[in-house]
Amino acid sequence: MQHDKVTPYQNSEEKNKQVAKMFDNISGRYDLLNSLLSLGIHKGWRKTCVQMLATRKPKTILDVATGTGDFAIACAALQPEKIIGIDISEGMMQVGREKLKQKELCSLITLKAGNAETTAFPDSTFDAIVVGFGVRNFENLEKGLSNLYRILKPGGQLIVLEFSYPRNPIVKAGYSFYFTYITPLVGRLLSKDPRAYSYLTESVKAFPNNERFTKIMDACGYKLTSFQSLSLGIAAIYSGSK
Repeated sequence: MQHDKVTPYQNSEEKNKQVAKMFDNISGRYDLLNSLLSLGIHKGWRKTCVQMLATRKPKTILDVATGTGDFAIACAALQPEKIIGIDISEGMMQVGREKLKQKELCSLITLKAGNAETTAFPDSTFDAIVVGFGVRNFENLEKGLSNLYRILKPGGQLIVLEFSYPRNPIVKAGYSFYFTYITPLVGRLLSKDPRAYSYLTESVKAFPNNERFTKIMDACGYKLTSFQSLSLGIAAIYSGSK
């Protein structure tokens, strides 16, 4: 897929290795940049995702591409028995572990190395799986989604939060300008890695959003797939069950 070929750097390294290096480079300022560039809206988006899981009362939750742990921390409101976050960037998880200490959540949430495509949890392990702004970074989108389906319990739910592209022409034009020019500029000024936020723009543009993504979920076995546009279409929540 075109999406799988978009990488942070123009070299021969595997996408996973490039993404891990990129996030290690920006881990120290990631949370600050995330809040600045999204104007803090991302917090409300995650809250909506958590509310979608509330009626299922999941006891075991996996947060894929956990980064600094924000989605895992948000899921603590569901009062599960255990939350595990996996990520390919140790630098991001180090920041996340400090957050967990401050919030006294270390006994509930564990962050460990791993990615969607190769994580080896046993079949039917988790009641719910969440991915926040991480599916764009999968080495192989279908392989990652299929493996997550494998480790999801029957009746369990996958929730994916991801950037999207608005359909309204006026909103789309403003969003495209902001994402193409402002986001990379701020990223270059405030992060150590000038490529990181250019990659963000490129990967969002290449990502198969809305109905195209739910069709991929369907092909990977998920049932009752759907998507919900957020904030005039600049992001979307995707849902599917096993």
